[in-house]
Amino acid sequence: MRVLLIYPNVAWELIGWGDLGAIAEPLALEYVGATARLAGHEVRILDLRLHPDDLEGVLAAWRPDVAGVTGYSMHVLRNLEICALVKRVLPACRTVVGGHHATLLPDDFFEPPVDHVVVGEGTAPFGALLEQIGSGGSGTGIPGLWSRLRDRQFVSGGPPAAVDLTRMPWPDRELTRGDRHRYFIDWMQPIALVRTTVGCPFRCSFCSLWKIMDGKYMVRDVDDVVAEIAAIPESDVFLVDDEPFVNVRRMHALADRIAAAGLQKEYFSYCRIDSFLRDRTLMERWHDLGLRRVFFGIESIFDDELAEYHKRQRRGQIVQALATARELGIATMSNFIIKPSYTHRQFADVVAFIRDNDVDYPTFTILTPIPGTEWGAHLEQVVELQPNGRPRWDLYDLQHAVVETTLDRSEFVRQYHLLHQVFAKIYVAARGPGRTRGGHRTRGAPRGAGSGHGAPGAAEC
Repeated sequence: MRVLLIYPNVAWELIGWGDLGAIAEPLALEYVGATARLAGHEVRILDLRLHPDDLEGVLAAWRPDVAGVTGYSMHVLRNLEICALVKRVLPACRTVVGGHHATLLPDDFFEPPVDHVVVGEGTAPFGALLEQIGSGGSGTGIPGLWSRLRDRQFVSGGPPAAVDLTRMPWPDRELTRGDRHRYFIDWMQPIALVRTTVGCPFRCSFCSLWKIMDGKYMVRDVDDVVAEIAAIPESDVFLVDDEPFVNVRRMHALADRIAAAGLQKEYFSYCRIDSFLRDRTLMERWHDLGLRRVFFGIESIFDDELAEYHKRQRRGQIVQALATARELGIATMSNFIIKPSYTHRQFADVVAFIRDNDVDYPTFTILTPIPGTEWGAHLEQVVELQPNGRPRWDLYDLQHAVVETTLDRSEFVRQYHLLHQVFAKIYVAARGPGRTRGGHRTRGAPRGAGSGHGAPGAAEC
């Protein structure tokens, strides 16, 4: 069968400022695509962020039997549009939706254009679905999969099976060969993504990652990780683990294997403040191996908010980590969550902290009730609604206030935009000399990679 895997495009690609930031490879689709190709299917990946006008033509010319799309809450409405277009061009094509939002609120996709919804890690249920379709089956009874019956009712095949990292193939990067030179994070271009662990052992109140993975934290064999990195043609690599440095012994072992293999790469990685401070020798070692930048989830400079977020850090530790990174020569991208309750005083305090501590590259997100989080359990607070009463998911890009603000709404928006304008020179400098982005309008940390405020885990289809 022919399988088309689609990464959706939206008006904005998340965190950051202007047209700087990132478009990262669709790693989750590469995992799913690898499973399908190993089963003998023809597979294409269409990244609509890079090819926004190509979907209808690809559908008409290639005529896939199955079309799969992934995404986050911000992609819900766009993914329904994509599935509707698929059905309009190819009524017999099976449509499948997976990803972060589908895992947490699958019923948002129980709509006529959608045939199946994947919940949880996508490779196993998607592979089983293709096998059933290929043999004439309906695609029902598969763990981790909701399927639409002829009466338009959706039925579940049961909870997802336990994730087994040893049975998952490497992502098939051949499927994005034509686009790989265009994937970037600021000056790091082209850049590849590598996942060495899955899940997160922490319980931050604004994040749903631990819910998606049911609280599990799983690690890949370090030799397998090194073999995958060695096979990647790009010299820049982003470690997209939700928290790679939490296990000090394992990261020392991974560093040993990378050094022994003689890999010459430059790395970007997420890293918690407490993990960064736990073992300076480890961070020095990784800097020597090529760690050039880390993404700090600072989230807040106020200790009461940090406690509210269940962060195991305090303002003093944040200051210490920023200073240590400068001493080690490791650049930082640091995210700050802006609460809708902020007044002019909190906005001014954030600006002062960034200036006083010479933060390399600050990024900002608005606290959003992401499904699966403590905040997301209170959807009744959402004021941005669709006609059907559901939240306006297209505004769940972490750049819009979807609940009431303490400041007048227009003034809150003005203050939020001023944060980016104040630090505009930093964002321009991060682009690097002579860099162009081909007109792409993106925002900061890459989706398909992750962010401290609601990032993807293994749940993308």
